[in-house]
Amino acid sequence: MNEFGGCAIAGKAVRTALSQLMGKFTDTQVTGRLTSIMKKINLEDGTEARGYRKVEISTQRNYLTGFEFNKNQSINGVFNAPYQVNHDPARNTADLIVEEFLPVELIAAPAGASHFRLLHALAVIADFSYNPVTGTYEPDDAVNNELSVVSRSPFIPLNESYSGDTITADLPGLPTLDNTVSVLQCIGIEFFQEVNGVYYPFATGNCLKIEEVF
Repeated sequence: MNEFGGCAIAGKAVRTALSQLMGKFTDTQVTGRLTSIMKKINLEDGTEARGYRKVEISTQRNYLTGFEFNKNQSINGVFNAPYQVNHDPARNTADLIVEEFLPVELIAAPAGASHFRLLHALAVIADFSYNPVTGTYEPDDAVNNELSVVSRSPFIPLNESYSGDTITADLPGLPTLDNTVSVLQCIGIEFFQEVNGVYYPFATGNCLKIEEVF
């Protein structure tokens, strides 16, 4: 039960760091799915006794890479335009580079949508270790844990050619990150209907994915 609680805490850290994106981009089972991934990471730890094993994300980043926040709406089934991602060696700034493309051909938009926005998010998640004094799991780096940023493109028309862009995300304060934290690099797409200059958001069709973990 100690370990299950620790895995739930680690999963909550992801949801808290990306709290402004939760709901619109997630399914109803995202909490359980994240906890399940954290449990797999927890089981990989061979340094602590059973019941007190770490949730050492930094050594098991592959478990989170490719995670879809809505299992019913994969971004690969919606957004098929050419793009690439990168990050600087300090891991506190990163780019989503989107090449020129025709949205109507490479985006599966919901009916009625006229525009979309691309988003690029970074979230810092620490490793978690059991603290026998407090009797709970705590982040190894409490200062930077859950630090995040979300950058968005302008509203882009679906019926016009898009010239491409670089969407940069910079963590606030450009922190110094050590080897006990990991950075989740997320990409997403959200849809809107424009009426008289007002952009009304869609509740469906929006997607968010962990593209890289570094």
